[in-house]
Amino acid sequence: MQILPFYLLCDESGSMIGESIDAINRALPDLHHEISTNPTVADKTRFCLIGFSDTATVLQPLVDLSDIDEVPALAAGGLTSYGDAFRTLLRCVEADVAALKAEGHEVYRPVVFFLSDGIPTDEDWEQAYKELTESRFCPKIIAFGIGEAQESTIAHVANFRAFMQQDSAVSPAQALREFASSLTRSIVRSAGSIAADGGDGFTLAVDDTVPGFSTVSLDKL
Repeated sequence: MQILPFYLLCDESGSMIGESIDAINRALPDLHHEISTNPTVADKTRFCLIGFSDTATVLQPLVDLSDIDEVPALAAGGLTSYGDAFRTLLRCVEADVAALKAEGHEVYRPVVFFLSDGIPTDEDWEQAYKELTESRFCPKIIAFGIGEAQESTIAHVANFRAFMQQDSAVSPAQALREFASSLTRSIVRSAGSIAADGGDGFTLAVDDTVPGFSTVSLDKL
């Protein structure tokens, strides 16, 4: 079977405390329900949740969401550090791809939804990012910036599509709900594309527009 691994890499910095982190945590059960009750999606995808602030933690290892009762909750605290997040992600992808292949699966290039609401506080994060994107596992990264996130950083992190919250359009909590809805739709539609073509190909189906966000041109440096 061909498997598409999805990763949610979510900022847990102190500025996310309150309604912002609550918005994501309320939306994650919807993601779980949407995937676990859709046989096509459940069979074709695996999902991993990583939270990061000063450090990064694998809150939910790569899993078929139909196999678990609930998705763990994110908990904000600390500063916005990116380096550990990218290093943790690379370790996870390496281990996950190896495990899936050991089970006899073919693995599509992993997909990462990256969400940040702040400015990175670690000066060496770009080296960790380079190691991730220059690895043979280089995932397709869709990046969303909210709050104090810088457009230039979000554009640099993304290699597939980038979005920035529009300053006056919606509140951070509303923007996060739209982000989570976009994530869910993308996973469901992407998994569906695997089934539709008989498993011989794959189309990453990401929203062209997300309410409350503007599309950002990618940094090709």
